[in-house]
Amino acid sequence: MPQFQPDFMFYLHDVAHLLRIAVDKRARMHDMTRAQWLILLRLYRQPGMSQKELAELLEVEPITVARLVDRLEQRRMVERRPDPHDRRIWRLHLLPDAAPLISEIEAERDEISRMVRQGIDAETMAVLVGALQKMKATLCGELRCHRRGEQVRLLAEEPVEEIA
Repeated sequence: MPQFQPDFMFYLHDVAHLLRIAVDKRARMHDMTRAQWLILLRLYRQPGMSQKELAELLEVEPITVARLVDRLEQRRMVERRPDPHDRRIWRLHLLPDAAPLISEIEAERDEISRMVRQGIDAETMAVLVGALQKMKATLCGELRCHRRGEQVRLLAEEPVEEIA
């Protein structure tokens, strides 16, 4: 029987999975889903995205985003506006009712981030974030990511702005 060796890929998967569980739990406390939170955060940071662009970022089908946006519209948090250059496209924008929830999502996100980073010094975090950015850039190059803004973010080496 082979001796157990800590495996980077298993730990990376496990940490990402546990982050998703933590965010799912917090989103449910607001009667929402992680996907709805991600949509709100994306629209907060990039107003006017199309449903197709959101679907690509969330790695789901456009119909899934349409249904999620329908629910957010019913809650008066998001509205669809026609694209001024292409009448087939609807641009998504946050409504004022979303502002308090955005603040809560950011607070929850900060709390989860503090919890995850607990006991890890700033220098180690900087090395870890740099390594993860390099891994992401390598994978995106290999897989030819076509996400809106992906190349800009990778070239600028900004931290990833996702909840989970």
